[in-house]
Amino acid sequence: MPQDGFSLEQQEYLKGFMAGVEARRGALRPAAAEGAPPDALRAAQDKVLAAGGKLVPQEQAKREKHPLDRWEELTARAAEGRFPRPIDDFIGRYHGLFYVGPAQEAFMCRLRIPGGILSAWQLRGIAEIAEECAGGYADITTRANLQLREIPAAKGPEVVMRLGDLGLLPRGTGADNIRNITASPTAGIDAAELIDTRPLVRALHHHILNTRDLFALPRKFNIAVSGGGVVEVLQETNDIALTAVETAEGVRFRLTLGGITGHRDFARETGVAVAPAEMVAVCDAILRVFIAEGCRTDRAKARLKYVLDRMGVEGFLAAVEQRLGRPLPRAAAISPPPVPAKHGHIGVHAQKQAGLCYLGITTPVGRLSVEHLRGLADIAERCGSATLRLTVWQNLLISDIPESRIAEAKAAVAELGLGWAASAIRGGLVACTGNAGCKFAAADTKRHAAELAAFLERRIALDAPLNIHLTGCHHSCAQHYIADIGLLGAKIERGEEMVEGYDLHVGGGAGPEQKIGRLIRRVAAEELGEAVLALLRAWQQGRAAPGESFHQWCARQPDAALAEARALEDA
Repeated sequence: MPQDGFSLEQQEYLKGFMAGVEARRGALRPAAAEGAPPDALRAAQDKVLAAGGKLVPQEQAKREKHPLDRWEELTARAAEGRFPRPIDDFIGRYHGLFYVGPAQEAFMCRLRIPGGILSAWQLRGIAEIAEECAGGYADITTRANLQLREIPAAKGPEVVMRLGDLGLLPRGTGADNIRNITASPTAGIDAAELIDTRPLVRALHHHILNTRDLFALPRKFNIAVSGGGVVEVLQETNDIALTAVETAEGVRFRLTLGGITGHRDFARETGVAVAPAEMVAVCDAILRVFIAEGCRTDRAKARLKYVLDRMGVEGFLAAVEQRLGRPLPRAAAISPPPVPAKHGHIGVHAQKQAGLCYLGITTPVGRLSVEHLRGLADIAERCGSATLRLTVWQNLLISDIPESRIAEAKAAVAELGLGWAASAIRGGLVACTGNAGCKFAAADTKRHAAELAAFLERRIALDAPLNIHLTGCHHSCAQHYIADIGLLGAKIERGEEMVEGYDLHVGGGAGPEQKIGRLIRRVAAEELGEAVLALLRAWQQGRAAPGESFHQWCARQPDAALAEARALEDA
């Protein structure tokens, strides 16, 4: 007789059916398969909880549901024309969308352009998106990237999808992720470079985008790769800095770690020399150790710098070697890389390809209108190879221009209202978004930067390049600490009012001039031009030798003398 109302034949059928269901469940759960690694994010969080720690709200949100699996929440809000609440805004940044209220009742979208290199057709596509879905302009960032602003709530997902159509999917460009990889803007065209970094950056970029575990970081992470050319990429300000050098074994990448100049730290020496073929694997192992060891209970201590402080460089490298399953190669003798050319990204420069040049173009503190974007795409296509290269200095290059077409290209750039002449002031003028578009900023940095440059150029002629960086808040997006003159937004008392102003730092530098700038005084925005002009005149009048740079001159001056530079001018 049948048991439980089922015949023997029916029971056998049900057993087979349930076995098939279980087999399918196993196929859909590869992480649970024997030998498969645990989810990196949950494993790191479980470790914190097991030790009695309390996850910060951002970590708790990631634990509830992975941010990459919450796209439908973005599209649902867009359909209703709503902006996200703070924790949902954090989640949306995994897809490249930042709600920037109350500074602007809008989204900002940060792109992902590996190495800062893009094509003319991509730039035209960006111009269309900026015109139809955003504020009609794009800002070049200090990671050789672009941002679109003033995006309405209903248009956020549309911007992300259209960027994906262009091959510029902005996944992971915000929140706790690996940001846009910066690299030498002259990669492949620089006669001084030791290695063309383009294929390496491309491989690392796609490895990151296609490795889900690498979206499990405790905080943001920056990677820079320098091929050893004449244009700086400021790699020592990054969490992973890879600098091409000559060794006895050939060209290798000198590895330094933990750069975060907003916290006054440059990347630290490791003694490791990475072979080009090993670059992706080494970066992956470093990232996985950071995922496992980074702080998830205090956002202020969650960067790689603090893991290195706790573990020490050698202890951290030992953990990386364990992940790799082999020792990291050490180089007994590393030749220093070529000295970069300050402002070498501006003007006309010969490429290593005979008869070709690149043209470095200055922008109005990184902001490009739709007309600028389309015009630059046209010039790159008509005069060059349809290739454009963004720089960490908020400027750009058009490459592969025949010598016979340089005059035409320069004229076309001038018609757009942009510059190409190597300006001692504008070539190194950098400004973050400021309080016109960022809720953290204490000053209108882009406006003040433009006004400062115009003020100085009318009153002083410099015979050496100078870097002036204006940043609106302590996040230091414009990296004020490494500028010759670094300006950090601040509020200043004027009677009963608080007015916009800046903390004035001097003597910072990167590369051969590596140094954190010194704070010498606080100045109101309306007095900024006079204060900087006084410093520059004091430098010109007080140089120990005709070629002494502003950086060298500052190093010789006591803080009090620098703070009283106005008195030096009057004297």
